[in-house]
Amino acid sequence: MEHDAPPAPSHHAQDDGAVDDWARDDAEPSDRHAAPAEESPEAADAPAAPAPPAEGVNDIQSSLQSLELKTNAAAHEDVQMVADEEEEAKRHINLVFIGHVDAGKSTAGGQILFLSGQVDDRTIQKYEKEAKDKSRESWYMAYIMDTNEEERLKGKTVEVGRAHFETENTRFTILDAPGHKSYVPNMISGASQADIGVLVISARKGEFETGYERGGQTREHVLLAKTLGVAKLVVVINKMDEPTVQWSKERYDEIEGKMIPFLRSSGYNVKKDVQFLPISGLCGANMKTRMDKSICSWWNGPCLFEILDKIEVPLRDPKGPVRLPIIDKYKDMGTVVMGKLENGTIREGDSLLVMPNKTHVKVTGINLDEKKVRRAGPNENVRVKVSGIEEEDIMAGFVLSSVANPIGAFTEFNAQLQILELLDNAIFTAGYKAVLHIHSVVEECEIVDLIEEIDMKKAKVTDPKKKKTKRKPLFVKNGAVVVCRVQVTNLICIEKFSDFPQLGRFTLRTEGKTIAVGKVVDVPPVGRSTFSA
Repeated sequence: MEHDAPPAPSHHAQDDGAVDDWARDDAEPSDRHAAPAEESPEAADAPAAPAPPAEGVNDIQSSLQSLELKTNAAAHEDVQMVADEEEEAKRHINLVFIGHVDAGKSTAGGQILFLSGQVDDRTIQKYEKEAKDKSRESWYMAYIMDTNEEERLKGKTVEVGRAHFETENTRFTILDAPGHKSYVPNMISGASQADIGVLVISARKGEFETGYERGGQTREHVLLAKTLGVAKLVVVINKMDEPTVQWSKERYDEIEGKMIPFLRSSGYNVKKDVQFLPISGLCGANMKTRMDKSICSWWNGPCLFEILDKIEVPLRDPKGPVRLPIIDKYKDMGTVVMGKLENGTIREGDSLLVMPNKTHVKVTGINLDEKKVRRAGPNENVRVKVSGIEEEDIMAGFVLSSVANPIGAFTEFNAQLQILELLDNAIFTAGYKAVLHIHSVVEECEIVDLIEEIDMKKAKVTDPKKKKTKRKPLFVKNGAVVVCRVQVTNLICIEKFSDFPQLGRFTLRTEGKTIAVGKVVDVPPVGRSTFSA
């Protein structure tokens, strides 16, 4: 439902223009119940009309009461709609929790939900008892995010948990990614939907070192987050209340000192894109309110909620072509697809295309955070009900896109790859096979040609316009940057990184290990799925 009042002011630049053309035909005229006009002087001089019969007076009074009730109801609806619009005007951010196993990601996520009023005391008491019965007293906060029995039993997140909370200016969707290396594909799925990352690091003696050393998930998660488009990182040094730490400034400084060079080498601008802070996820210290000096005398910075509420995220285009990579689908009185709207705006009644199978569908319903809405803009995690396609004809990795400007579908593309760490004795050359992760696509791929190796040292010295040093290699080693042609068996929907970064960055993995990160630099011509005719 909509009304003629102007939309509530936006709290974030990305919303500008997103609501200006969202007018609806079912808007109610504001003057429908206009007050009667004042009597003219001529009317005042005119002879008084005879009094109506008694039952007529009753009818008029009854009509006036009815009119007053309708006016009050309409006014109440208007107030409600203004409140809804103000709530909608809050910017939306997707927040992924990443880090090594046991760093406290689920506990921190659960604490955020408790502090923001999403979980009541009674539920917390229930979880405390459940954790105590399993002799896992300190895990009870994690139970808020880890909902299935396997996760609670092992104390390991497997699926990407999803929850919602709000601060003064922002609505957040929390994506709780698994830390264990066996579930990195699930972590990739979570991080690919996120705008900012909360990197959780355990300050407990030995735990930081385990996550940070070669093979630890702290390193891999940071690299994956950067590759998957997580633009900003909030690094929370957790478990500061732990007996081996006791809010030690020396321990905090030691961890920060080791992390900064690594974050810089991973591609993050540490001054602009990264913020550090100490917290205790278990007791909630320095999360919703600033740290009490009696607990930690040396910390003068903001708390976690303050940082999250003020953090800036990259803008998306609300008026651009629709791009919604599908991460899941199900049946519910029709076909429902789920995913993060990367670009454009979707409205109820829109005609869209499901790519790559080019099926025309109509949007019959949109849900955000369990609420039914009439439209959704960029950055929103949405559930869209569509007609015109069966649930079994959709796969994760398909993309809902504009009819006028659909996303392309290809079986090969050129990419710029940075080789991180190949498996022992492996050689990266034509014929190399790996698993490709790009937005919500997971496909086996083959490197069919190495086009050129880029010497990054020479590239930095020479003119940036002549950055590439062409050299066609037979193979490359760890650390190399190479342009190569990648081939897949099935059609996949991708974009050039320069056009849509979020649909043009990817990772290559082999035998459970991330071996390369890259970006799509070229795709076949329009109407073709391969470069060859």
